[in-house]
Formats: sequence, structure tokens, C-alpha cells
Amino acid sequence: MSIQRRRERERAEREKLIVTAARGLAEAEGWGAVTTRRLAAEIEYSQPVLYSHFKGKDAIMAAVAVEGCAELAAVLRAARPAAEGARDGLAAVGEAYTAFARRRPALYDAMFTHAVDLPFATPEAPAALRDAFDELVEAVEPAVTEGDDPGLLTETYWASLHGLVTLTHSGRLPAGAHSRRLELLIGHFAAG
Repeated sequence: MSIQRRRERERAEREKLIVTAARGLAEAEGWGAVTTRRLAAEIEYSQPVLYSHFKGKDAIMAAVAVEGCAELAAVLRAARPAAEGARDGLAAVGEAYTAFARRRPALYDAMFTHAVDLPFATPEAPAALRDAFDELVEAVEPAVTEGDDPGLLTETYWASLHGLVTLTHSGRLPAGAHSRRLELLIGHFAAG
């Protein structure tokens, strides 16, 4: 193996270590606890090493968000095949989406709540972001009727799921009625 390849591999391993440590710390203590100083101590590298990989905490959070979107896409992809029909597909994806957010609140926040320097809804968006959105499109497509814009309809469905997630997570909606809210959303969304 060439020295250059070894260095590239070691660099990729350090980046993965930084992202993993940030995710772990955020899940355990929240994003406020994630600082470059704390991450440097966690991974046993100096802060300049962190800065040689990422511009700062926001860039690390963006890397976490991309990784999270890839995981979300896989979760949504796995939810759809067992569903039969538009209503079941929307319900399966909606439940998978909200369960993902409940299981990984800090990851979800990095993906969709905190401001990160990632282009969303553009051709420049990282592939993982496009893949997650495409999985939502696949679930919504059977509910599209004549005159609907599939992209806008998907954005509306996504916004509804996101609203349920964030309002429940913040305690503004009682968690006990989550399933019923999801049923109402799906029922009205797939009414056609």
C-alpha cells in the first residue's frame, strides 16, 4: 500500500471518529455539549487536527446530518416494501420516519432542526439528502392525483411529519396521541 493511500485511509478514519464522537456526545448530552475542545479530548487528538478535517462545530454537525440522512433513507426504504397500496405505504413510511426521530433525537436535530451549511432541495444537495427525500417521494407518489405537483406534495407530507416530530418532542403535543395523529394525516393525505 502506498504512503498516500495509507494517509488517505487514516484521514478518513479520523473523520469518521470525529463524526461518531460528535453523534455520541450529542445523543448523550445534547448539541450544546459538543465543542471542538470536548471532541478533541474525546478522540485524543488536538483541536488543530479537528480543524484540519472540519471548519468547526457546524461543519461537523453537517457531516452528522449527511450520515443521518443516509440512515433515514435506508429506514424508509425498508418500510415501504411490505406496504400494500398508497395508504399503507404512507403509513409505513410515516411511522418509520417518526420512530427514527424518536430513537435518535440529537441526530434528527442535526438533520432537520439546527442550521447546517448544506444545500437542501437543490441539485448540489449531497446524495444522502436526495436519497432520503426520494424515499418520501416514492411513498407519496401513489397518492398523487391529476394536477398535483409530486415534489410539492412530498414536501407537504414531509413538513407534516416533521411538525408532528418536533411538536411532540418539545412537549407541545402529547405523545400518547401520536398514532392517532399519524392516522389522521395519512387518512386525509391518501383520501383520493
